[in-house]
Amino acid sequence: MASSRPATRYPATASSASPPQDSRPTPPPRRPGGRSTRIRTQVLDAVRAQLVEHGYDALTVDSVADRAGVHRTTVYRRWRDVGGLLADVLNAVTDDDWQPADTGTLRGDLAALNHEIYTALTERPPITPALIAASFRSEPAARALRRFWENRYLRCEITVDRAIERGELPPHTDARQLLIAATAPLYHQLILLRTSPDPQLPDHAAQSAALAASAGAFTRPPPGDAAT
Repeated sequence: MASSRPATRYPATASSASPPQDSRPTPPPRRPGGRSTRIRTQVLDAVRAQLVEHGYDALTVDSVADRAGVHRTTVYRRWRDVGGLLADVLNAVTDDDWQPADTGTLRGDLAALNHEIYTALTERPPITPALIAASFRSEPAARALRRFWENRYLRCEITVDRAIERGELPPHTDARQLLIAATAPLYHQLILLRTSPDPQLPDHAAQSAALAASAGAFTRPPPGDAAT
């Protein structure tokens, strides 16, 4: 990625196929200050740029260090390898203060969310698709991406809670199922099928999910109820 913007700010649904498990733990994200902050910014910007311009196979610690103008021993010491670099790109985004929009209606909230996802998936340079692709090649990146999506789903649950409070949805609507139904068409069309961008897609997917949810498609049994 040529710019320094975060990779993506929004929930995704297509993480499904997980690479083989790696027993080596991913180090927790750091929260440095001063010179360390500057170095981290330079390095993560370089990771995004290298990944988008040259792909995962050409992404190396040395190429990132050269592009960032940082000594390679600094990168090796702090990030260890390409997996650590990719994981920290995603950790940096997970640490932000993003919250879903409150438009006053469920359909509006889902549409606003989908438009943000649509922008992330179609913007140039295409850093979000590049990171999703890289997660299939790097277990540390896959773990970080799963944490990122879990974080976004949790933040977006308030969208469903508000809709229940307004009477738009039945009680016990499953927020995760609804959010997946609303956002999945974007990933399916733009990432899996690689269809041409359709500006109507975000609104159509949001409307379909909202209508299904209002009809009770995503309700779950109240706690304590016996399964039927």
